Amino acid sequence: MNDLIKNIKSNFNSFSKSHRLIAKYIINDYDKAAFMTASKLGSAVGVSESTVVRFAFELGYNGYPHLQKHLQELIQNKLTSIQRMEIAEYKIGNKCILNSVLLSDAEKIKLTLEEIDKAVFDKVALCILNSRKIYILGIRSSSVLANFIGFYFKMIFENVQILSAHSDNEIIEQILHIGKQDVFIAISFPRYSQRTIEAMKYSREKLANVIALTDSKTSPLAKYANYTLIAKSDMASFVDSLVAPLSVLNALIVKISLERQKEFEEKFENLEAIWDKYNIYDTLNED
Repeated sequence: MNDLIKNIKSNFNSFSKSHRLIAKYIINDYDKAAFMTASKLGSAVGVSESTVVRFAFELGYNGYPHLQKHLQELIQNKLTSIQRMEIAEYKIGNKCILNSVLLSDAEKIKLTLEEIDKAVFDKVALCILNSRKIYILGIRSSSVLANFIGFYFKMIFENVQILSAHSDNEIIEQILHIGKQDVFIAISFPRYSQRTIEAMKYSREKLANVIALTDSKTSPLAKYANYTLIAKSDMASFVDSLVAPLSVLNALIVKISLERQKEFEEKFENLEAIWDKYNIYDTLNED
């Protein structure tokens, strides 16, 4: 974000009068500009949509969507909950909230499918299958994702630990003996968890295979990961949209289970017997 603003400021005097209006708006209200279309940004400062597009080209971007995407990726981790709510109100406006949120979630899954590296996905699955122990960390809203994948991995693997995140020291203590035969799965989305990043650093130093599930290659998690799975996330008010990351984890669980299907069949037969014995599921209404 600082590099972009610095670039705009350093070239400010060379801009045309119209481009200076756009530049001022981005400098002062970048959190709103990042989620405006070229048409809406133009209307906000009193210039045409085509002028906004030319401004993006002048900054070196391949059109306005490229500039907008860069802005969004850079600022998402900086937005406060209040700013998120204001932006959500601006984006949704008078539209149906249910339609807007569900369509946005569907779009995130579509973008994830288009951008995720399938070769990396396959390598991640193989890495997990060959690991000695699997550590999983997701803090705050990402804890939902960590618990989801941990729930199913505990059915499949014998040595899985979902890390609790009460303090930095406690996290490191839980991964104290992590090593090169182990896997550390880190999950975080804007606003990124500093504790997750610190745990990734430690795991990498201990030569464990570190896997990140995050929203972009510019995410701070990507720096410390051996493998990075990208899943698009967005803001629905102050709420994190985690539909696409959940879908990626779902695919990973299915991939791993099918790779070792025969090996896992006996485990699930035993589980089914336990579930029946202790009435885990309702069987009274089954046909």
